[in-house]
Amino acid sequence: MKKTTVLILSLIISASAYAQNKTAKALFLGNSYTGVNSLPSLTSQIASSAGDSLIFDSNTPGGYTLEEHSTNTTSLSKIAQGDWDFVILQDQSQYPAQPDSVVEAYVFPSASKLDSTINEHNPCAETMFYMTWGRKNGDSYFCPTWPPVCTYEGMDSLLYLRYTTMADSNDAAVSPVGAVWHYIRDNYPSIELYSSDESHPSQAGSYAAACCFYTAMFRNSPLNITYDYTLSSTDAANIRASVKEVVFDSLAKWNIGTMDPTADFSFVEDINNEVHFTNLSTWARSWDWDFGDGNSSDIESPSHTYAAPGAFTVTLTAGCLYIDSIQKTVNAITGFENSALDKISVYPNPANDKVIISAETGSLVEIYSFDGRLIKTIIMGNDHIEISLQNVEAGMYFVKVNANSVKLLVE
Repeated sequence: MKKTTVLILSLIISASAYAQNKTAKALFLGNSYTGVNSLPSLTSQIASSAGDSLIFDSNTPGGYTLEEHSTNTTSLSKIAQGDWDFVILQDQSQYPAQPDSVVEAYVFPSASKLDSTINEHNPCAETMFYMTWGRKNGDSYFCPTWPPVCTYEGMDSLLYLRYTTMADSNDAAVSPVGAVWHYIRDNYPSIELYSSDESHPSQAGSYAAACCFYTAMFRNSPLNITYDYTLSSTDAANIRASVKEVVFDSLAKWNIGTMDPTADFSFVEDINNEVHFTNLSTWARSWDWDFGDGNSSDIESPSHTYAAPGAFTVTLTAGCLYIDSIQKTVNAITGFENSALDKISVYPNPANDKVIISAETGSLVEIYSFDGRLIKTIIMGNDHIEISLQNVEAGMYFVKVNANSVKLLVE
């Protein structure tokens, strides 16, 4: 007994899944702006207070640039460990605010190099740039040679531009700490964000940065944070409200969530009844296939052979911390006995411009594309008919005669 399996697409369901009370893993690469007040640890404490968990590591040598991190053995080793959900990149506080020639020669190439290294070793990681802030009264050191940084507004606007450019050009997110600081300076001037050197963050400044990172990574409202750190409850609440206004209410502005995975796939069955799945997902680097028969795969575009006919719901889940899934239900229709085949003929096969079908007079003939679309319907007026394929695209089709099916390859 020979059996043929026909695969027909009957249902598509797409759904996004976002787990609550998430656990994220983040690597912070920066300098003293990250190291002061132990920003990664502070972010973890804030996450815990909101019901989430942050596992972190860091490398923050004083004054370090992205260029130095791109060749630093410690930084590269930590990236290569893999399994990060986020890798945070922070440049030296003055460097991204330098003239275009400097930034284009050293800052942007280093950012791209690090991003490529991150993607190479971490299939699930998202690069996130740490937007820093202008110095309290501008950069007095570079002011004589580069006047745009002589004021806070001038320096801050350049940092804003360069960090958003790095994020956009590398398909990465940005944690807009500098933008949050700007909002706080404008709306809550009594909150002192700077330490005495008018450059590094005070405890309030680091708290603002940590709330920003929590919101950017976990996409939860900072109003859910209950940890005030060393601040007064009023100052902590005002900082959280600022982060909500600047970050949480405008996530897409900072590329947060805009490059989340979208799961999709197509499939085709070959002449040996093996189903070949083509992964059409976007912004995904991890895949989980459930073929609906107890078998699974984590290969990007797998092939699978079903042991028996039936209806199988294939589920593809794409992504890592944030995921998307799609289901396509496939019907496997049982074939027929050899004796039935003896009474049906489909030739030539493969066919080109026409096909001749021989079967019993009065038989219902239907031609389907492999994805289940009905192409032609004909009633046999005698024991054979000739069907034109002039307007039929090349591909695999199924000729169904009454309850029986035969594969037809159109070239």
